[in-house]
Amino acid sequence: MQTATLQTQVEKKSSFRWVILLMIFIVYTIAGADRANIGVVIPYIKKDFGLTNTDIGSMASLFYIGYALIQIPTGYLFSKFGVSKLFGISMLLTSAATWFIGTTSSALGLKFARVLLGLAEGPIPVALLTTINRWFPPQEKGTATGVYMSSIKFAPALVPPLCAWIIVTLGWREVFYLFALPGFIITALWWCLVKDKPEDSRFVSKSELEYIQSGKPAAAQPTQSKKRSSLGWLDKIIRTKKPALLDTNKKVFLSWDIWACAFGYFFMVGIVYAIMTWVPTYLVTVKKYTIMKMGFVASAPWIGAIIGNLVGGYLSDKVFDKRRKPLMLVTGLATTFMMYALISTPNDPFLLGLMLMLAGILLNLGYSAFLAYPMGIATKEKCPLATSVVNFWGSLGGAFAPYAVGVILDNYNWDMVFTFLAASAFMTFLILFTMIEPIEDYEEAKS
Repeated sequence: MQTATLQTQVEKKSSFRWVILLMIFIVYTIAGADRANIGVVIPYIKKDFGLTNTDIGSMASLFYIGYALIQIPTGYLFSKFGVSKLFGISMLLTSAATWFIGTTSSALGLKFARVLLGLAEGPIPVALLTTINRWFPPQEKGTATGVYMSSIKFAPALVPPLCAWIIVTLGWREVFYLFALPGFIITALWWCLVKDKPEDSRFVSKSELEYIQSGKPAAAQPTQSKKRSSLGWLDKIIRTKKPALLDTNKKVFLSWDIWACAFGYFFMVGIVYAIMTWVPTYLVTVKKYTIMKMGFVASAPWIGAIIGNLVGGYLSDKVFDKRRKPLMLVTGLATTFMMYALISTPNDPFLLGLMLMLAGILLNLGYSAFLAYPMGIATKEKCPLATSVVNFWGSLGGAFAPYAVGVILDNYNWDMVFTFLAASAFMTFLILFTMIEPIEDYEEAKS
């Protein structure tokens, strides 16, 4: 009798989906650190290998080219074979590629290693977003995606000061050796704790499973299905519509809403990775900061990014009732002004840090919504493919912008760089008006 009572208590208290979200946060933080560390070591790589800014931009872009090429094949594979079998391989290869970067002895070797890292890491975001889509009810997906996106920004907030310390203490190659280790550990934990579907997990109670699948507490009556509230004029501006969910590969590839989201994400990811790649160099070469001072100031936009993603995810779910476009539009317009404002950055490290942190907040309020958006217009079976299309174009943006910044720096100056980033944000703002905002009630979101 006592055992049965204890079992009932465990059933009622099960909230294992939040443990899954913690695992997702840790995994993507590690992946983000593996891609972000290159920005801090650029001055040392340039010196050792005699590279130009265009060479550095090319090397940074090669990661995202490999990353982009693997996206759509990954969407097919995850749809067919599930996440767990392929995810562990991807994570192990990511750590191995990171280690390999530290062993390279030529510019060609560095470029080859960056392509390998992109190919290895590319499946990870699709795997994590597929896991979010399967483990969270509709009204929590924006929050969960915000936490997921904040993890990739937590990494570059942590990386600059940590890398600076490693470089001063050991050397730039040791950055890659040390960053490779956590991936091996987290892979083993994932295999032990995370299943493709919540119904396959022994840690999920019946009531939690019902909540995940229905979007309502287990005790709720079928007649209590809650529909979204109208937001009046805002719904007209963002073009709310109840769409037929994309349930075939053809429909995914022919959906303008998917392509519009993807093209907007192209520009936004480009801005993010241009900042990640080049801001540490900007602080050292233009502002003349020491390596340690650079490390702390370079963290500022990513501290802001964490705040922006978490606040944006909450607002998207709770204030805008699962509408994704409002904050996407805010991010596009606000980032336009902030990138242009960076032309007049102050020399004082504290003031510059505050300015970069504000830019990070505004840039990321709607950033996670680009990857949450496909969850509202595609079925769960086709969501991995839809997400991979969006992420493919985002990855191309991550490849294009750092290279473009390198070319601009070799021919112009940093004022032109910030103008280019402002124009990219404004293009996103315009593109977003062409896509709908999908509306559905909680009951229909299960399909």
